[in-house]
Order: sequence, then C-alpha cells, then structure tokens
Amino acid sequence: MKTITTAHTPQTVLDLDLMPPSRSPWSETWRLLRKNRMAFSGLVIFAIFFIIAVAGMLLTSGRKPVLDPAQVRLQEKLRPPMSVPIPETVVSGTAPILGRYLLGTDDLGRDVFARMLQGAWVSLTVGFVAVGISVLIGIVLGGLAGYFGQRAIRVGHILSWSLVVAAPILALAAKPLAALLAAAGALAGWAFYAWRRRRRGEPTPVLLRWLSWTAIGVDDLVMRAVDIMLCFPSFFLILTVVALLPPSLYTIMIVIGLTSWMGTTRLVRAEFLSLREQDFVAAARALGLSDLHIIFRHIMPNALAPVLVSATLGIASAMLTEAGLSFLGFGVPPPHATWGNILSDGKDFIFDAPWLTFAPGIVILIVLLAFNLFGEGLRDILNPKLRERN
Repeated sequence: MKTITTAHTPQTVLDLDLMPPSRSPWSETWRLLRKNRMAFSGLVIFAIFFIIAVAGMLLTSGRKPVLDPAQVRLQEKLRPPMSVPIPETVVSGTAPILGRYLLGTDDLGRDVFARMLQGAWVSLTVGFVAVGISVLIGIVLGGLAGYFGQRAIRVGHILSWSLVVAAPILALAAKPLAALLAAAGALAGWAFYAWRRRRRGEPTPVLLRWLSWTAIGVDDLVMRAVDIMLCFPSFFLILTVVALLPPSLYTIMIVIGLTSWMGTTRLVRAEFLSLREQDFVAAARALGLSDLHIIFRHIMPNALAPVLVSATLGIASAMLTEAGLSFLGFGVPPPHATWGNILSDGKDFIFDAPWLTFAPGIVILIVLLAFNLFGEGLRDILNPKLRERN
C-alpha cells in the first residue's frame, strides 16, 4: 500500500508488487488437499491401487497372460507366502513367473498374487461403472426434482411413458415379441377405447378421466420413488435381483448402479433448490434460454461438488458390495478372481492357510479406508465454511 501526495489531497493506491499472488481454484484445492494429511494419504493409496489394478489387467488377461490366475498346480497347493516352488513337482511352464509365490497358493495351487491382481481390476471396474450409473441417474432425477419442483405432470402421461420405456425392458427379460406386443397393445387399446367413447359422445370412464386429469408434482414423484427405494435394504435387494439374473460382471455393475442412486438424487435436488433462486438463473430465464439449457449449462456445473464427494464414497461402497456378493457366491462367476471369492475360498482353511483370508481382507480394508479418507477430505475442502478456516 502506497500513499501518493498530490497538489490537492493525498491518495492511497495499491502496490501490485506487494499483493499476494492469486490462486486458481484447482491450485487452491490442491493446496488444501496436501494440507489435509489423511485425505492426501488416501489419494496416494488410491493412485497406487489404480496403477496396480491397471497392471493386473495387463498381466492377467489375454490368451497367454504373464501371470495366470487360473493356472492349477495341485502339487503346490496351500504353499505359504514367499515360498519357492519345488522343482521336482512343478510341470514345465507352470512355475510362477517371479520364481516364488509372493502371497502363497490356494487349495488348487493357484497363485494368490496373480488372483489378487485380477481381483483388483474387477473391483475397480465394478466400483467406477456402478457409481457412474448411479451418479448419472441421481443427477438427472435430482436435477429435475430440484429445478421443476411442484410443476405438475399428468398421471396419464406418466403411465403412457412408463409403458413405452418398459416395453424394451420386458422384451429383453421375457419373450421379446410377446412382451413388446403386450405393452404396445395395452397402450394402443387404452387410447383407442377412450377415443371411441369420446367420439360417440359417451362419458369417459371415471378411471380414464382420473388418469387423464390427475396431476402430480415432479418433485413429489421423484422423492416418493426415492422413499420407496429406501424402504428396501439395499444389500438384500441387490442379492435378490442378482440371484434371479444370469451371473456376470456386467450384471453386478448394473444392479449395484440401479439400486444406489437415491443419495445422489437427494444431494443434487438440495443443490438445485438453492441454485435455482440465484440471480444468474433469473438472468438466464430473462434471456429466454430453455429449461434444459439452464439445467445442464448453468446450474449443473455449480451443483457437482457434493456429487463428487458422494461418488468417491460410493466407489468404496460398491466395491464392498461386490466383495460381499462374491463371498456369498452371487458375485462375478469363475474363472474371474475377485477379492470376495478369494476370501470365500480361504474360509475353510483359515487355520491351515491363513494367508488366503488375510491377504484379501487386509487389502479390502486398506483400499476402502483410503477411499473414505479421500472422500472425507474432499468434503472438508469443498465445503465453503470449512474452507475459510484453512
């Protein structure tokens, strides 16, 4: 700060050389993240886990993988960690590539280290894809509920679009032609019946008249759907759906994603309820911009901070759910190795081969703890009130 004296009055001006340099939002976030030791430790562990998972995908996939997690060596079963294979009992070409079993072998002689690497990639894929599905659904539904609020839509419209959307799903789940014809026939028959009665001058049936004119707010519709989904225990709902569908990696990811969108929906709705009253939204409406443009171009970028925190914590939850399903035998089917089925294989040998339980159990603990610490750190950093204290 400098004082300059003129002929009339002294003036105070800012000395730009003495002002602290301005930081961009990304550099400020990175500074606060490094300051939070627990969150930064979680980020480092997550980065290491990501590198290991990608390396596991590259080393354990293909026709001739470098590390074969499905290679059976019955003569080498239940070997302890860091043990060297016995040359007289190992068939040519089946010895571990590193010359020793880093994490031992299971009851079939399979290399636990190779199986853990493959399980890391499976867990990472399930976590990210499932959370991506849930976040996408949550953003769309939460944004619609928060922006439109109590703007009414017709119940008849809801049922009509429900039939249109449900037809392809029924076609995939049941006999395709029969399901498609049934849904289309029901929709067409309903519309034709109402049209014929109106043309003849006959009164429309009470049910059809009620469905045509009764309206419900967008916010009420979305939040009642959230309340219904929250009434069901998530894990048991996932377990029931997975038991009815063919087991596969894609089934697990889709089912977890479709049953875990409620928290994101509530977060996005709360942010939209606050942001839609801001001046920049009113200015966008005054310019004649469409609702979709305002939602996705102006409001959505300002509402993603809590969604990022929720997604980080959701990845840990999705990975734990997949491990639980695999442990119970309803997860990713063989020959894919997951941390859950490695735990399941080791429960019968917990005293004879404890490494089969400790190896995946400790890794699951560390990885999930890292995601939770990183998510809690992001929550503190992205919270304006807590950010001012730092």
